[in-house]
Amino acid sequence: MKEYQNILTEIIGKVGLITLNRPKSYNALNYHLLSELMDSLTEFDNDNKIGAMVITGNEKTFAAGADITDMVNASPEEMRKSPFIPAFELIRRIKKPVIAAVSGYCMGGGNELAMSCDLIISSESAVFGQPEIKLGIIPGAGGTQRLTRAVGKIVAMEMILNNRTLSAEEALSFNLINRVYPVEDYLKQSLILAQEIAERAPLAVQAAKEMINHSFEVSLTEGLGDERETFYNLFSSQDQKEGMKAFLEKRNPSWKGA
Repeated sequence: MKEYQNILTEIIGKVGLITLNRPKSYNALNYHLLSELMDSLTEFDNDNKIGAMVITGNEKTFAAGADITDMVNASPEEMRKSPFIPAFELIRRIKKPVIAAVSGYCMGGGNELAMSCDLIISSESAVFGQPEIKLGIIPGAGGTQRLTRAVGKIVAMEMILNNRTLSAEEALSFNLINRVYPVEDYLKQSLILAQEIAERAPLAVQAAKEMINHSFEVSLTEGLGDERETFYNLFSSQDQKEGMKAFLEKRNPSWKGA
């Protein structure tokens, strides 16, 4: 693995763990951190021994938002040319599942980063919000779009227009996150979930992730057609033959990712 300045990386079983590591700035997201994050995700995505990834911060802060010092004097054109927001979009190109393990503050760009992941596991201390309105701007990396799809229009309106925050239990009730655990367990449970997913058939996992994300971008009719075609295509894989034979033979399958 490469050495990074703003993140820590580790391989645990079949899971790639990435820890945001700017504690003095509450893991504020700048382009350097995001660039390293996307580089490490890509590296794990290309590693056949890795089946899923987990992104986390520390117990007090996942990420408190974007690093405002990088933006305070920027013009519209400078922001359009900045690689900051496009870096968020790169996570959509990651084929393997990515889990956000969140504790403490998950605000602004931090919440947008968590929502860009495929699943969100939270500690009881987590707080979710989009406070950009206090800075005279709006969320720019998916906050108005992904948050609304997750929690619904009226809750998203209050969070974005008036800086409402959600506790972990509220976030769970509004379907923003998957599960809530005590602070001492949230990362362990995130790694367990990632490991369970990593043990599944790789091609099927990646195809399922792609189709679920695809469903937010197309009509139901188009999505159903694309799902059927993806389903049919998996019958050309070794894993489909192995999975079905293993089921009939009452044994655990041995996936090849092919």
